[in-house]
Amino acid sequence: MKRGFTIIELLIVMAIIGMLASIMLVTFSTLQAKSRDTRRVEDVRELQKALGMYYIESNQFPISASPINITGTDPVSTVLINNGVISGISGDPVSPTYDYTYQTSGPGNYTITFCLETDSIPKYVQGCTNTISN
Repeated sequence: MKRGFTIIELLIVMAIIGMLASIMLVTFSTLQAKSRDTRRVEDVRELQKALGMYYIESNQFPISASPINITGTDPVSTVLINNGVISGISGDPVSPTYDYTYQTSGPGNYTITFCLETDSIPKYVQGCTNTISN
């Protein structure tokens, strides 16, 4: 009598391994997206703090009537860095797919818009409709 596995048994084992690998890949991708979302919220809050310190020193926010993508080398970032209120600003982790944008709507008002890949952050939603204003 021969001992060994039949082709059916081997195919079943390979199918099970394939399903487990795909489940792990999806889980890993979701964790990466949640991590990027956490970084985005932290980046925007740091930018908000820097804008607050700039306002205290200058009695105004950097003016931008049209939306500016925050990249770290844009005019708003340059003003904040040159005034010493922040050491550096990083853009969105997956820029240019997503970007942070800054816009003023008057001398004492600004809005920062940012995107999230998941809905895992409380008070924010998946998509590019998230804003922080003063």
